[in-house]
Amino acid sequence: MSRRYTVLDVFTQTPLAGNPLAVVSDAEGLDNARMQAIAKEFNLSETVFILPPDDPHRRAKLRIFTPGSELPFAGHPTVGTAVLLSLMHGDEGAAAFGLEEQVGVVSCVTERRGERSGYARFRVPKLPAIVGRGLSAAAAADALGLGVADIGFGHHTPSKRAVGGQFDLVPLASLDALKRAWPTASFASHVTGDHPAVFLYAPSPGGLRARMYGPGLGIVEDPATGSAVACLAGALADHEGLADGTHDFVIDQGVEMGRASRIELQIVMEGGTLVAAEIGGAAVVVAEGVLHD
Repeated sequence: MSRRYTVLDVFTQTPLAGNPLAVVSDAEGLDNARMQAIAKEFNLSETVFILPPDDPHRRAKLRIFTPGSELPFAGHPTVGTAVLLSLMHGDEGAAAFGLEEQVGVVSCVTERRGERSGYARFRVPKLPAIVGRGLSAAAAADALGLGVADIGFGHHTPSKRAVGGQFDLVPLASLDALKRAWPTASFASHVTGDHPAVFLYAPSPGGLRARMYGPGLGIVEDPATGSAVACLAGALADHEGLADGTHDFVIDQGVEMGRASRIELQIVMEGGTLVAAEIGGAAVVVAEGVLHD
């Protein structure tokens, strides 16, 4: 059977930058094993399969796969697929709709910005939860080839959080430490769990800069990781001393890979507690084709 697919670059307005995403539009009839094999064939950080929604009031159901496993939720697949669906449906101006993912219904708003490009913003379907002890400074340094003095800044210390998939969040003291960080032979012994991945972030003149490593997921390094930024919302709420109200952050990722990505994060605080988070970014179509499976 022939199935249509589209490749988009996500969290960028520039083709051949950002985080590439494959989306298979005609996924009905594919079983789990076949979806996993197709994701491995594309060999991108994630591949999305679009299915009819369970509730007709929602626009689509999404299945999301890395080359090695299925994810209950991911940010750049949500943004990229929302933009693609908006283009496919011929939306004019802003459009709002729900997408069904394993984590739950994800509410999206899109804005078309050209024949092959657009912007999407979604509300994080679950607030980030602390799911274990963060890495010690010594363990984080050993896993990443850094010194203990490179770990942490301000009130930020390592933590383990989840919104769907879990991430070890590791704040770094400088952009130089972020540039030097790379998984060592000890990485897998420190970064463990069902979703072994580490998200590094450091202060930068524009806000924050980040990197994500998930070799156990088949992702050596990811150019942009929206689900990790959803987890980061919890760390910012806990460590930044934010007042009640709305706060906007910009996270640049993929810079060291030559795939510059920009992720927008908005968090809402009430009574000193995180009550909502939204993630947004641009996406552009760079390729279209037919998959013969």
